[in-house]
Amino acid sequence: MNTILIISFVLWIYALTVLKRGKLDFWYFIVGSVGLFIYALIVVEPVVLAPLQKAVSAVAGMFGDMTGIYESYFNKNIIFISTGDTNLSMYIDYECSGIIEILAFLALLWFFPLYHTYEKIVLSVSGTAIIFASNVLRIFVICLIIYVFGGSAYFIAHTIIGRLVFYACTVALYFFVFTKSQIIRQKVGGFKFDVHNADVS
Repeated sequence: MNTILIISFVLWIYALTVLKRGKLDFWYFIVGSVGLFIYALIVVEPVVLAPLQKAVSAVAGMFGDMTGIYESYFNKNIIFISTGDTNLSMYIDYECSGIIEILAFLALLWFFPLYHTYEKIVLSVSGTAIIFASNVLRIFVICLIIYVFGGSAYFIAHTIIGRLVFYACTVALYFFVFTKSQIIRQKVGGFKFDVHNADVS
């Protein structure tokens, strides 16, 4: 497996150099960002997943403690919600950690041609923090809905409303980092009024 990974990594780097020399910017971005995302899932994700799950549980638990809505046992990545009709525990698993969204954002950012290296470093830190905070907000919203409406609201809270909250925050992040900055920085040309050739009669 390691040999295949190393060979494929070398081929990926070679493909990037060919695309770079050929000035095929679109394909350089696609091949680069997709490749980086895949290698990050293979190499980085196993290392950071467990600490990230605990961090999400701990930070979300702080809001639970402040509001009294739920309790967090971050050592076991569990959030416990006690409602009037039932007691419900929610496990912060792979999906709830936000690792996929963070790695996807970073992979796109580092092959996005618009920013300088120092800007990408700042956006990597701030973007990761925003995605992390959005995930914590999603968990808080889910717990709040369950606390108010009971355990029967779990499916709607987790599957629909929670995801809508998280992806709304993520779409806003992508808009400001990729779309808005592209519009602002792109060269749209200009024009001027030629006084010498103007017809003033």
